[in-house]
Amino acid sequence: DPARVAAGLGTLGRQQPGLRVLGAFDGCETVVRAILGQQVTVVAASTLAGRLARRLGTPLATPFLELTHAFPDAATLAAADPETLGRLGIVRTRVAAIRGLADAVAHGGLRLEPGVDVAATMRALQAIRGIGDWTAHYAAMRALKWADAFPAADHGVLTALGVRTAAQARAAAERWRPWRAY
Repeated sequence: DPARVAAGLGTLGRQQPGLRVLGAFDGCETVVRAILGQQVTVVAASTLAGRLARRLGTPLATPFLELTHAFPDAATLAAADPETLGRLGIVRTRVAAIRGLADAVAHGGLRLEPGVDVAATMRALQAIRGIGDWTAHYAAMRALKWADAFPAADHGVLTALGVRTAAQARAAAERWRPWRAY
């Protein structure tokens, strides 16, 4: 209900009527991309994701030269050799996080889609070594489409709010509950 969201956001809501939180087609891919993007630039994360798709993904025939492969599914990522992933330029800690996530999705019943128990899913994500609060909130925002997700430590969030710490960002965002993802 965009009117309800706009009312909850106050001035921010009036500035962008009809605003929606971006979702994702594939929750596992979205979280893998978030893991790849930890502490690197967007360009570097996109490069790593492209390498991963070309190495382990399914080739596609499309009229778009840039689109050559589908992203690998959770079972493929869970079974991937860590050395192969490392040779793509993915650091060891992220390799472990990607494989742990993929195993939980492929074999452990972790579902990354709207309608799941958000708190339980975020706990399950944070139980995977290499997935912390920022990644769990990003996953909740994009894959689960949770309207109150708030990756408080995100550099862009800190900059936009004009604060220096995640705690300050959380405090500033309290007035937007339950619409902080917006």
